[in-house]
Amino acid sequence: MSFSDFTKIDTLKSLNQFLADKSYIDGTAATQADVTVYKAFQKQFPDFARWFNHIASFTEEFNSLPAGKAPAGAEAADDDDVDLFGSSDEEVDEEAEKIKQQRVAEYAAKKANKPKPAAKSAVTLEVKPWDDETDLDELLANVKNIKWDGLTWGAHQWVPVGFGIKKLQINLVVEDEKVSTDELQATIEEDEDHVQSTDVAAMQKI
Repeated sequence: MSFSDFTKIDTLKSLNQFLADKSYIDGTAATQADVTVYKAFQKQFPDFARWFNHIASFTEEFNSLPAGKAPAGAEAADDDDVDLFGSSDEEVDEEAEKIKQQRVAEYAAKKANKPKPAAKSAVTLEVKPWDDETDLDELLANVKNIKWDGLTWGAHQWVPVGFGIKKLQINLVVEDEKVSTDELQATIEEDEDHVQSTDVAAMQKI
């Protein structure tokens, strides 16, 4: 089954129904089929995909998140009164241009002084246990006990890989300047009693 044209609402509905009892497009592990569908959706809805991945990282914090506010309406422009009587069109145009330039300069100054948000990445990490006798609860607890500045753990799921073995697939958000995914993987793999290996399944700048 092909899921490529996400300009059609039927494609989204069909994909949702298809994934009702599946974790992947083909088989029991991620393949290029998943990558193709993911990229097709992301190409059509890049902002939604970025927002969805980011919000998914806060799944375990949903109940504690603060109340949000609806987007405020645009404020009315605070134009100076212009006396049209006794003034030439040229004078009015010059005054309007001065006001425009002043507002442009004020906006530019405000934007320049505004601190830039930290660059972040949404990551999906896979952690493979040794065998079907590995205590998965302890594995998960050890992973999430890694608490670094700039690291936020998100939702997770257990994905079958065969022979009764399940690997951990967990979402996280990292501040790029503070957290190295290579160092994070190395730290997780230090739990040699539970972890066989780790792998970055997906990563996207947000």
